Amino acid sequence: MNDGFNFDEEEEASGSTSVGEYPPEPIQRTPKRPQKRRPAPRRTAAPSEPTVPGFFPMQPKDIRETGLSASYLEELYLKHLFQAGELRGSEITGRMGLPGGIVDELTQRLRKPRYIDVKGSSGAGVGHSGMILAITEAGQNYVHHALERDRYIGPAPVPYEAYSKAVLKQTIRGNKLTRDDIKPHFSDLILRNEIFDSIGPAMNSGKALFFYGPPGNGKTAICQRMTNCFGGDIFIPHAIIVDDFVIKVYDSTIHKPAKSEQGSLGNDRRWMRCRRPMVVVGGELVLEDLDLAYSPEVKYYEAPFQMKANNGMLLIDDFGRQKVSPKDLLNRWIVPLESEVDYLSMHTGKKLRIPFDVFVTFSTNLDPEALVDAAFLRRVRYKLEVTRPTPKQFALIFQRECKKQKVNWDPEMFTYLVRSHYQGRKLPFNACEPRDLLAQVVDLSAYNGHKPTMTEDILDQVVENYFVRFDKREI
Repeated sequence: MNDGFNFDEEEEASGSTSVGEYPPEPIQRTPKRPQKRRPAPRRTAAPSEPTVPGFFPMQPKDIRETGLSASYLEELYLKHLFQAGELRGSEITGRMGLPGGIVDELTQRLRKPRYIDVKGSSGAGVGHSGMILAITEAGQNYVHHALERDRYIGPAPVPYEAYSKAVLKQTIRGNKLTRDDIKPHFSDLILRNEIFDSIGPAMNSGKALFFYGPPGNGKTAICQRMTNCFGGDIFIPHAIIVDDFVIKVYDSTIHKPAKSEQGSLGNDRRWMRCRRPMVVVGGELVLEDLDLAYSPEVKYYEAPFQMKANNGMLLIDDFGRQKVSPKDLLNRWIVPLESEVDYLSMHTGKKLRIPFDVFVTFSTNLDPEALVDAAFLRRVRYKLEVTRPTPKQFALIFQRECKKQKVNWDPEMFTYLVRSHYQGRKLPFNACEPRDLLAQVVDLSAYNGHKPTMTEDILDQVVENYFVRFDKREI
């Protein structure tokens, strides 16, 4: 997705470049002389590099090492059986995320009061792993009381203290990224060199970054690629437990399991090895979304999005268009941004202190002076204006998008588009428009029964549809 601009060494044009210089010649890269790179004190790995995370949760050897009480684990065991009806011991091991030895111990404990019964054997596995287990009537009565307290059924949670320590060990702050480290992650975008000089130091600090500028020029696309620059895998718990209340943390829509499992053998399966997360929230955001969400029906919590973004990136997109006022939203962020600690409210009235290890990015196409005050801007160390592409940059984006969408690059038709429509209508260039216009070229060409082609007629139709003007008329 070519939402950005600036073409590295090829792009040295300023806003004074005239459209009359089109059509541009095909892009040719001159081989560069090899340069010696200064070794960086610390570098995070690229996404393709399998790395052992800075934190590694070792598999617990017994119930005590889980940090949970035997009674809680027995209740969770019975919930899984109650939900499924019958399970093999190995299936319970997988569902609870606990090693077979602990599940064997729990099985023995639950068989004594006849809460569970052995229905047979699958003939595979050792110990209780191959046994087919079912819950008895006594076990059902017992589990009903447990479900009145909470209805969480999933991998065993980890203690809150263990989670807090893990977040700090996997911090996103204190990187030593160089321009050479980050540029490969933006190879599909055309960006000004100044952008790297702004986002690089900001990522090294791990502090907040404020993007502003006209819509459709790459703010969101830049943010999406910034997360990959941090590199490395992290471990995220499925859930944590605080005062016998469960908080679900792992979210399959946000947390992407790492492709490589190298170095994960012997880890505690209550944790998922994932890529660093990126969470995007937009105009739907309300203040309630920033706190723990407790459901009286299931009687456990869902972690707020900033907690799910820990050790990763949080993008507040379309800042200023949320249902909550910018002032109230900024006031909510002042303490976490300053102290790197967030305080979440539990329905019992308790305030939970959670590490705030998040690289926060605000993105807006509104006037920053109308949204934020000086006090907040002081806390956001880095501000970056993402401007519209120059004419030459726009041509390079268009040419690259033609290749991507398999539309034949026609310099004459591009010149026609610019002169007849952009200059004729006095339209500004926006970096997203080549992608959008060419997508319509593809659609219209398919409708007409021929390969994607730029012609004057097709470009006229596409422009009329894309840049439609709604005149006020009496009905």
